Amino acid sequence: MKRVCLVSPGHVGSNPRLVKEANSLHTAGYQVRVVAGNYMAEVRPLDAAILSKAEWSWVQVGLGSLIDYSSRRIRQELARKIVQKMPHLTWAVWAHSPMSDRLAKAAMAEPADLYIAHCLAALPAVAIAARHHKARFGFDAEDFHTGELEDTPENQAEIQIRDHIERTLLPHCDHLTAASPRIADAYVKRYGVEMEPILNVFPLSEAPDSSPKQSRPVPSLYWFSQTIGAGRGIEAIVQAMGQMQTPVELHLRGILANGYRDQLMQLAETMNLCDRIHFLPSAPPPDMIKLAAQHDIGLSLELTTPRNRDLCLTNKIFTYLLAGLPVLMSITQAQLELSRRLGSASVLIDVHNPTKIANTLDHWLSNRDHLTQARQQAWQLGQSHYNWEIEQHRFLSVVHRALL
Repeated sequence: MKRVCLVSPGHVGSNPRLVKEANSLHTAGYQVRVVAGNYMAEVRPLDAAILSKAEWSWVQVGLGSLIDYSSRRIRQELARKIVQKMPHLTWAVWAHSPMSDRLAKAAMAEPADLYIAHCLAALPAVAIAARHHKARFGFDAEDFHTGELEDTPENQAEIQIRDHIERTLLPHCDHLTAASPRIADAYVKRYGVEMEPILNVFPLSEAPDSSPKQSRPVPSLYWFSQTIGAGRGIEAIVQAMGQMQTPVELHLRGILANGYRDQLMQLAETMNLCDRIHFLPSAPPPDMIKLAAQHDIGLSLELTTPRNRDLCLTNKIFTYLLAGLPVLMSITQAQLELSRRLGSASVLIDVHNPTKIANTLDHWLSNRDHLTQARQQAWQLGQSHYNWEIEQHRFLSVVHRALL
């Protein structure tokens, strides 16, 4: 039985992609171990809901004692200064994240045949563990990590740190996947490494039993993320709601960033919309699709900067499709490309133009039969194309090839 170890600095409760991969590997007959972060109190209940049912082994890695963590942060700041004058992988790893060495220690604790990193801080960790056990390692690029930051002078040092880690380690990976075709293309162009796109889709078992029917007297717009905060396009939707002829509600699910509720409600108050903005609590990933199905239109409001947002296809889109919700998508490279495949199940909007968003939504909602048809198209796409039963075969094929 081949052994695969998945490593991430994030919580399992905030990384459904890692959980899906672990479940698929276990079902396919691999011995699976997960090493994941554990430092956000508000996410721990979601972790517990997943880990209590996990059929694979796992270990959680915290930040350590206050003294230990403080010393690693001091080392991080020192490394940031040194790496600019003496570029070296060790300095770059220390400068990037205080989690990498703790993840490496946990990953090395048990041998595996293949170690797969999720998120950049885990990439050095799996390389170290693989070298220690004479095994293979790989990387799942959920994001284009050098493109997560604005390309400004003050960010150049961190961009170069990330570039150094990836440029040094990616050519040695036996397993390389990416969360969207555009992210995969960006890695090819920057480093010359080929990545297999694996979309952020979900198992059919998490979908409703049948295509949901519109039931709310007032149409409901729905958006979710781990964090509800500024810079996510939400403000443009509220501004559009204030200009619409059709009354709609906005439901937002996630953990509120400090001060953001007041900020958004101040905007809503100027348009007399306070009673139409609703904040919903976080929920376990397996429940997200059925919860989305209670609404009418899903929102995927990515911006085009920093560059990663222009390239990514988030799990929001595929949650909505499997729930039977048509998707209102902002115009980004990745979403424009996908929308051509979704047909009537998606509508593109300019997130910087609330007036046009209002007109688009009014047109979409003015005919309930049209909305019903869009929901049916979304449901059919989720059932036939955009689900994990299909996508997992690509993932397992990459793992199989890596272990040959």
